[in-house]
Amino acid sequence: MSRIAKAFENGKAFVAFLTCGDPDLETTEACVLQAAENGADLIELGIPFSDPTAEGPVIQGANLRALRGGVTTDRIFESAQRLRKATETAMVFMTYANVVFSYGAERFIRRCREIGMDGLILPDLPFEEKEEFAPLCRKYGIALISLIAPTSEDRIGMIAREAEGFLYIVSSLGVTGTRSEITTDIGAMVHIVRKNTSIPCAVGFGISTPAQARQMTRFADGAIVGSAIVRIIEQYGREAPPLVGAYVRRMKASLSEPGIEETHP
Repeated sequence: MSRIAKAFENGKAFVAFLTCGDPDLETTEACVLQAAENGADLIELGIPFSDPTAEGPVIQGANLRALRGGVTTDRIFESAQRLRKATETAMVFMTYANVVFSYGAERFIRRCREIGMDGLILPDLPFEEKEEFAPLCRKYGIALISLIAPTSEDRIGMIAREAEGFLYIVSSLGVTGTRSEITTDIGAMVHIVRKNTSIPCAVGFGISTPAQARQMTRFADGAIVGSAIVRIIEQYGREAPPLVGAYVRRMKASLSEPGIEETHP
């Protein structure tokens, strides 16, 4: 069984996103290990890009800080390799197609395999163009994770039938970021997914509180949180790792304890 499959094996999965290199790779690694130790079932490692079109201001800011700090794709690969030696938690890269193209697609995906990554998410890659990367991902055993959005409508079934690893359900139109309310009919989207595939699906974009995570996982198999974690790191910098761990622990617990109180770091 793959590490991604194992991430969704025991109850609702909590997926944590972090931007690599914000404020530095040492802090990123400490935050990832804290997240893993406190219940994160899968971790998305964001490779910074200068024009992250899917991201809201919080993650955009993290991208810029990391790039200004001198982080590179090669340094992130080295960091991820260190993390893989320290944890068996499923890890995937989330970045943009241009990052992969500029590195060299086969070289990038082969390197993912060599360092023990499990998957790749490219939010700006249209489903219709995924064959530019899919054969290489299959060759090296890297799951190319598809996204479906409220606007996918008639394409949801088609995307689901070809999905690998897990399906990333985008909860809201627009960019990433915390939201006070999520109004998308996630249940209807998941219903279509279930008719077309048995692989798990997780909901992201906008989730920051235990109540939102519980709401989303009434239907989906997991909740993805990025901006709320990145904001903790932005606020506390190198002191952030234990606070990230505490936040992940609360969010993970909320997926199995409906009465948990909402608290914030």
